[in-house]
Amino acid sequence: MTEVYTNDRQMNRFEIAIDGEVVAWVEYELEPGVIALNHTEVLPTFRGRGLADDVVAYALSHARVGRMLVVPNCSFVATFIARNAEYQDLVA
Repeated sequence: MTEVYTNDRQMNRFEIAIDGEVVAWVEYELEPGVIALNHTEVLPTFRGRGLADDVVAYALSHARVGRMLVVPNCSFVATFIARNAEYQDLVA
């Protein structure tokens, strides 16, 4: 089983694909210096594997590398940030 993490700029979402199938993603909107993370989704058959945490961490790492502030519009993202202090400095 191969996991691939990508930023699909056309769909405005960070994704995890397993064996070529996109199974988890975080939808976003960009503004100069800011990324709004709006919705997290995991396909039902892939839930319970920690993929939502993984894709959110990937999105937040992307924001850090890009020196962007994060607007956590998605409640899952907001909860993830609250539980993981290393990302709290990114919040706009």
